[in-house]
Amino acid sequence: MSASGKPQTSRPLVVASVMAASAMVAIEATIVSTAMPQIVADLGGLDLYSWVFASFLLAQTAMTVVFGKLADLYGRKPVMLAGIAIFLIGSVLAGFAWSMPAMIAFRLIQGVGAGCIQPVTLTIVGDLYPAHERGKVQGYLASVWAIAAVVGPMAGGLIIRDLSWAWIFWINVPIGLASAAGFVAFLHEDERRERRSIDIAGAALFTVAIGALMMALTDADAAGGRRAWCEFALFCVSTVLFVWQERRAADPMISFSLWAHRPIAAANVATLFSGMALMGLTTFLPMYVQGVLHRSPVVAGLALTMMMLGWPAGATLAARTFHRFGLRRIMIGGSVFLPLGALPFVALNPSSSPVTAGLGSLVMGLGMGTSSVCCLVLIQEIVTPLQRGSATASNLFARNLGSTLGATIFGAVLNYGLGHTKGIAAVTADELRRLLDTSSARLAANEPIRLALHQSLHLTFVALLGIVVAAVAALLFVPPVRIGQARRVSAGEAV
Repeated sequence: MSASGKPQTSRPLVVASVMAASAMVAIEATIVSTAMPQIVADLGGLDLYSWVFASFLLAQTAMTVVFGKLADLYGRKPVMLAGIAIFLIGSVLAGFAWSMPAMIAFRLIQGVGAGCIQPVTLTIVGDLYPAHERGKVQGYLASVWAIAAVVGPMAGGLIIRDLSWAWIFWINVPIGLASAAGFVAFLHEDERRERRSIDIAGAALFTVAIGALMMALTDADAAGGRRAWCEFALFCVSTVLFVWQERRAADPMISFSLWAHRPIAAANVATLFSGMALMGLTTFLPMYVQGVLHRSPVVAGLALTMMMLGWPAGATLAARTFHRFGLRRIMIGGSVFLPLGALPFVALNPSSSPVTAGLGSLVMGLGMGTSSVCCLVLIQEIVTPLQRGSATASNLFARNLGSTLGATIFGAVLNYGLGHTKGIAAVTADELRRLLDTSSARLAANEPIRLALHQSLHLTFVALLGIVVAAVAALLFVPPVRIGQARRVSAGEAV
């Protein structure tokens, strides 16, 4: 209790609640993929397989910005509790799913909850900790995601072996309830007496526009592409209506002046490119290790997991040094690890060791961790507390959108490479699947396909290098600011 009798916030216990909520979302993002074969076997609907993941990501991306704004309007605590409740409702219903369409609908509800939890947890940390302490806490949160990336698939395998697949969703309930109890008991905010109107029309149009864009990107490689063009047309129409609505709204859902502010715009563009690179690496590095180097899935997983070790290390390094050397210097210097880490992937060949891939993954993880923490701290520091939720959400939105764009662009590069390999006929999906399943005794018969996959993935890794160079270039446009005085200094003042 404070001297006035008002209960005070317990920062360590609130951080524990933040980590529990983040762990719930992080594990769910990885554990479901392990259980999906069993879920499809029970529910059917194999043709809808990808939508179990796409519905979650679509809702999460579209709602991130909406809940960031709501957290600015109504406070972090009530919005956070609402997000946890939505996520748990979706989790419970997903465990009872009776068909694949029902599973997709319930995963969409989970995605809405995740779209609230991610930005609001980071905003709460931004409220409670000054910049020089905040990076360390965000390093802890990065560790949660790294651990989840390793533990999630293992836990999913154990649950499928010993229990029903429904428990991969139901295990969220005790974690979510414990997290909510922590926020209720230990997070105490000042009451917000000002009640501004909610731009419901803007939120709806933004959600439709982003949903249509993501669906168009998901369907971009479908045969004919007619549905993708219809979805893209819906995106264009919704975007025009959204811009019109935001310019006339008294309190718009999206502040264009905030998003166009040079430091925020540059940091978010860099984050978008980083999200694209992250998707390209996580999707295609295991394919190269298994299909070209002909190593086991375990080795492929270890090569990728090295990034999950580098990420929290980079985040912690940035947190401990940026207040001493300057945020901009650490941001740009740390981001150089991104192209340095991408170079080993470009140099990979069929005789390479998977250690080379693991080293590149580790170095890229250092760059991802350093740049992500610095971008987030910068964005949170140059806005007022009443804009911090929206600013934080804009950064997460950029990363999620980058992941979707990355999946589309890198997939297109791979398909182009498979259809235009030098001296080799175009490789079909069935041939590629057989290569990934081939035992070592039959490698010789598949050597042409292996070579074609190498050439195609080499082209993909070259594109990956170009993307991370663009991320570094974007950060060069971030002006120098002094953390702690960011709202008082001019853009041209030296660090």
